[in-house]
Amino acid sequence: MSNLHRIAGEAVAAAVGRGVTVATAESLTAGMVTAMLADTPGASAMLQGGVVSYSNAVKRDVLRVPQELLDAVGSVDGGVAAAMAEGARTACGADLAVSTTGVAGPNGHDGKPVGTVFIGIATAQGSTSYPYSFAGTRAEIRALACEAALERLQEALASLSYRE
Repeated sequence: MSNLHRIAGEAVAAAVGRGVTVATAESLTAGMVTAMLADTPGASAMLQGGVVSYSNAVKRDVLRVPQELLDAVGSVDGGVAAAMAEGARTACGADLAVSTTGVAGPNGHDGKPVGTVFIGIATAQGSTSYPYSFAGTRAEIRALACEAALERLQEALASLSYRE
């Protein structure tokens, strides 16, 4: 887990240094990303909050992911990941948000194979997502998804300009 702690620490330092607040929306990682950030000294200066949205009802009702989108593509989809991130950014009043959705196993979900993961990023400029395909046990896939989310958060923070 030391790599996760290192990446989380770098993300927290980048957010604090830029004066950027962060929120999370997690499905398959169920709070791991938020916990990794909160484990880092200084996180209170940047971490606004997070939503564990394991069920589609929470994705819809709390994160405002459109039911039509969930009906059309299921919960494991890039569009859903982007909408989750935007929902977390809005709900938590953050500058930037990161989300995770995917299939950790042991069985596929919504027609997607085990290891399919999408990471969403939302800023004031809009939201996007990144697809991944991981192999491993349920725990390994969840850890890899957490690492990917922290890396994407780090990249998004690096691309933001410093506040005046």
